[in-house]
Formats: sequence, structure tokens, C-alpha cells
Amino acid sequence: MEDDAGGRILASAMVEKIRSGSVPLWEVEVWGEPPFAHRRVYILELKTDNLAAHEGIRLFVEEMECLREAE
Repeated sequence: MEDDAGGRILASAMVEKIRSGSVPLWEVEVWGEPPFAHRRVYILELKTDNLAAHEGIRLFVEEMECLREAE
């Protein structure tokens, strides 16, 4: 299946710190663009908000690739 984005899965993320510490806990909300217009929330322990956003998007893309393959 080829979509309008050339097969890419486009997503955005919003990150909120929910616990401080040496390795903070982050809530990462990720949403995709059609045809992957889903929302997911991940709770991740990583050192920075940037790392948490990257990991959240990576997890989202992995999940959407599995959904695409199941079609």
C-alpha cells in the first residue's frame, strides 16, 4: 500500500514531564497524519524530553507499520 506521503508515516508528538529525578518520567502523546490518523500515549523513562519524543514517535511508527502490514 502506498499512501500520499510516499509510504512514510507522518507523526507529531507532545511531551509532558510527569516525574522528575535522575531519569525523569515523561508522558508522550503521539498523533499521526492520514491514513495513520491515530493517537497513542506512551509513558517513558528517558533523560530528556527530546529523547522521549523521539522514542514515542519511533514506537508509534513501529505500531503503524504493523497495522499497515496486517491490511
